[in-house]
Amino acid sequence: MIIVTGAAGFIGSSLVHALNARGRDDLLLVDDLTDGHKFANLAGARFADYLDRAEFRRMILAGSEPGAVDVVLHQGACSDTTEWNGQYMLDNNFTVAKELFAWCRARAVPLVYASSAAVYGAGSDFREDAPDLRPLNVYGWSKLVFDQWLARQDHGDARVVGFRYFNVYGPREAHKGRMASVVHHFDQQLRTSGEVRLFAGSHGVGDGEQRRDFIHVDDVVAANLWAMESATARGVLNVGTGRSRSFNDLARAVIAARGAGRITYIPMPADLVGAYQAFTEADVTRLRAAGFDAPFVPLEDGVARTLADLASQD
Repeated sequence: MIIVTGAAGFIGSSLVHALNARGRDDLLLVDDLTDGHKFANLAGARFADYLDRAEFRRMILAGSEPGAVDVVLHQGACSDTTEWNGQYMLDNNFTVAKELFAWCRARAVPLVYASSAAVYGAGSDFREDAPDLRPLNVYGWSKLVFDQWLARQDHGDARVVGFRYFNVYGPREAHKGRMASVVHHFDQQLRTSGEVRLFAGSHGVGDGEQRRDFIHVDDVVAANLWAMESATARGVLNVGTGRSRSFNDLARAVIAARGAGRITYIPMPADLVGAYQAFTEADVTRLRAAGFDAPFVPLEDGVARTLADLASQD
């Protein structure tokens, strides 16, 4: 079977549906459904079993097994970049990941896990081995400390792949609220006010010209499925398109997909100035060298697909 943690979340549920499309329904899904609204992401999905996150953790710590496991796709985490409870964040994103790695290593089960481009902070060097990484929040730091801890471990016969996701967008993220992608927020702004609000010039760039590497969730899913099936993929790899785009570009794509709207610029809040990634662009050299050669969804196409999916749910 395949274990998917964070299975009711944005990326996790997209993986579940993609695995179903490949004929796999021997899936053990793991999540915390305290927020029951997330069930909608799994509507129509086929799977063998579901375990609450706490029950799954107890199973891992006890050394129990749900059966023969082909691979663990670990997407579960606290991804709220505004959460400053470090104890909670490290338990979710560091300690649990260490426990799961130990379980996989003992059984030689491949582990594919979600890291984050938040590890790069305000830096401009987006290579996986860039020195002196300084995340801007405890979320990014929690992901970095696991990447660094894992690099010092003996992996035994377990193949481990960590993906540093850049700015992922797509369907099935409405439940994330303020942590949903800017595509989702821009669409909501457009629907309610007819305008998309961008930050005015900051960090040495003009109005709305802050840039991010926006990647469609289908590309993230493709990378995970490739890593699952590859015999050689291992280590920490960036998952982005390798091309940054401005927020102006993104806003124009949302407006074009909706057929009307305008852009306005607002001052960046003072408390964000020192904690804001104004530029990200994945260096995908390692990812390509490792054998992932699928093309990435162009931003305009990805936005149109995402908004079409949202419209279908109205």
